[in-house]
Amino acid sequence: MDGKVQITASIVLYKENGDTLQKTIDSFLNTQLTKKLYLIDNSPNDFLKKYADHPDVNYSFSTANIGFGKAHNTVLENSSNSSEYHLFLNPDVAFKPNVIPNLMEQLSKDQNVSMISPKVLYPDGELQYTCRKYPRFLDLIIRRLGIFKKRVYNKEYRDQDLTKTLYPDFIHGCFLLFKTQDLIDIKGFDERYFLYMEDADICRKIDAAGKKKMYYPQEEIVHIHRKGSNKSIRLFFRHLISAIKYFNKWGY
Repeated sequence: MDGKVQITASIVLYKENGDTLQKTIDSFLNTQLTKKLYLIDNSPNDFLKKYADHPDVNYSFSTANIGFGKAHNTVLENSSNSSEYHLFLNPDVAFKPNVIPNLMEQLSKDQNVSMISPKVLYPDGELQYTCRKYPRFLDLIIRRLGIFKKRVYNKEYRDQDLTKTLYPDFIHGCFLLFKTQDLIDIKGFDERYFLYMEDADICRKIDAAGKKKMYYPQEEIVHIHRKGSNKSIRLFFRHLISAIKYFNKWGY
């Protein structure tokens, strides 16, 4: 599709399950808007290219794992004026066709809101607590150890009515819908984070620009949420390195 579209979206791939990815792609393509989906593949080979066989899907193979934020940023660099809204999308989510248009409508109502995200559910219907207060280094340790549950729950806004619109510190990044110009203004993700913490960081950048983030639970999506750093020592150290970079930048 040539020219400006209503929405662009980007998905960063790394050895994804094809069936799960296809559901995510279909969810986006079923949205009744002018659109373009960018698949940026950080996998060792281009096996996933076959899932891009659609005129509204663009596939690029990175030839190396360049990291999550940097991969997303390649779309902004190459198509910075191509859409009104841009969606950062994980490869393991599913949603109904009206979700994106309804979120766009809400986002357009307030010039001071740069980003919006819906309610997120596990496949069994359980709520994912994606709204978070900015962490301290100690909070990451507490969460990892599974202790001091009251403090953890407080950091997840569980003391508030999460059936109502909220403007949290940050929102976990499986589905983040931005006004494209606001996203360009803050220069997308900080590429110093290879993986993890980039969602908290970009929300800090929104704050620094004098804008807000909206949690809008009247719309919902389903997210598998693999929690990779809890299962892999390699990903745990990725998370730790990103956390050190985050706290060095924003303070402990």
